[in-house]
Amino acid sequence: MSDSLKKFYVIAWVFGLIFYFLDYVIRSAPAVMLPQLTSHFNTNDLDAVWMIGTYYYTYSTCSLLAGIALDKFGGKKSLFAGTFILGLGALFFLMSTQFAGISGRLLQGAGCAFAFPGCVYLASKGFSSKSLATAIGFTQCFGMLGGASGQFLVGPWIDSGMDSNAFWLWAGVFTIITAFVLYFVIPKENSEPEIEKNSKKLGYFETYKIVFKNPPSWLCGLVSGLLFAPTTIFAMTWAVAFFETDKQFTFHDAAITSGMVAFGWVFGCPLLGFITDKLGRRKPVLVCGAILMILSLLQLAFLPEMFPAKLSMFILGVGSGAAMIPYSIIKEANPDFVKGSSTGAINFITFGVTTLLSPVFSYYFGRSIGLSDANSHFQNALFFWISGIVLAIFISLLLKETGKKSHEI
Repeated sequence: MSDSLKKFYVIAWVFGLIFYFLDYVIRSAPAVMLPQLTSHFNTNDLDAVWMIGTYYYTYSTCSLLAGIALDKFGGKKSLFAGTFILGLGALFFLMSTQFAGISGRLLQGAGCAFAFPGCVYLASKGFSSKSLATAIGFTQCFGMLGGASGQFLVGPWIDSGMDSNAFWLWAGVFTIITAFVLYFVIPKENSEPEIEKNSKKLGYFETYKIVFKNPPSWLCGLVSGLLFAPTTIFAMTWAVAFFETDKQFTFHDAAITSGMVAFGWVFGCPLLGFITDKLGRRKPVLVCGAILMILSLLQLAFLPEMFPAKLSMFILGVGSGAAMIPYSIIKEANPDFVKGSSTGAINFITFGVTTLLSPVFSYYFGRSIGLSDANSHFQNALFFWISGIVLAIFISLLLKETGKKSHEI
């Protein structure tokens, strides 16, 4: 690929970051407007949380479709479709029926499934392998900046009396506008020989056969999923309720504290990506990030006076930036012509783990908020996530090092 074309892909990647930013704003915002959504859709808190969680049903499954679309049709059509569907999903929340709420959340998940694979796809074409992990880390950084905005900004807006419908209207309109911008800035790809000779020769699911037959692909997905879950399920869905009820925080403080995880990602993702690129090693940084997550949760559970909860959650977010490292590993462990499918596959496994863990956590810990001893309830909930992170560390030890210095091992 020529240097000039790579520059166009870098420009397209920058605009793709806007899509990913909106992805996380829309993904995280419902956590700080739960009472408003409960009233709007005429339901109870537990059913409203279930409705919010349906996002991951379509997110995980449509990640596979996103990978196929990127490998077969390129970034232009794929990212336009994903962004447009996300915008429609946001507008569905303007209707006050539970059917519209569930449909909208399912559409949001389906559209968002194209955001990160699309950005990684564009980054892999615009950046060299020496800086790919840094670019992927910065991509996630921008997404989590959106996640932080969905809580830091939207939470106070809602608390000050902003109508939730106003948020969903503008989120939908701006996302649809972004879809059309992406369509015009992403380069056409019909002149790229590697796509014609490799990916397009294969059947629609042949690329996934290559990825899923490779054991490291599954290991990468499991590790990433177990490290993602504490942020996607706890911080972005349940943390506000836990801090309000178990820790007696005000709504405002609970929203800010939970949002610090996403803010930590803003720093942790590019920082850990940069470190792993500089070291030429993936696994040591991955394990160290997971250990940092465990230490932050232990401190929050047993030594809450040592650091403010906001700082503890920020540190958790920095450490959980390690969840992005498997996204580099899976691309390096699979052929170049399945770039889109490898990212789609790890997204499918990662958020498949989230989809499975979310109802388990809700059943054992979510529905018992306020019904048992607050301190032990909070500690047991954090132990649930610590056990998953420990499992992720053990699985990561089975991965083969793929960094640029792996040949020296």
